[in-house]
Amino acid sequence: MSRYVARFMKDVLGANGHEAEICQRSLEIEAGNKTLAADLAKLRFCETENVKEWSLHADRVHVTDAEFSS
Repeated sequence: MSRYVARFMKDVLGANGHEAEICQRSLEIEAGNKTLAADLAKLRFCETENVKEWSLHADRVHVTDAEFSS
């Protein structure tokens, strides 16, 4: 299995009127591929944040290879 980092990103409008991309949460996931890692990360996000739907709290999830494997 490979290790991935999943970052849940949200676009927000700042007081200056400019849009900024904010990381809502970052999770390290062990999975067979990036697609599975994204699915597992979405489930873990809901558990961690105690929400039913991750997409109400983040606009997207970015999954990248972890730099160091455990």
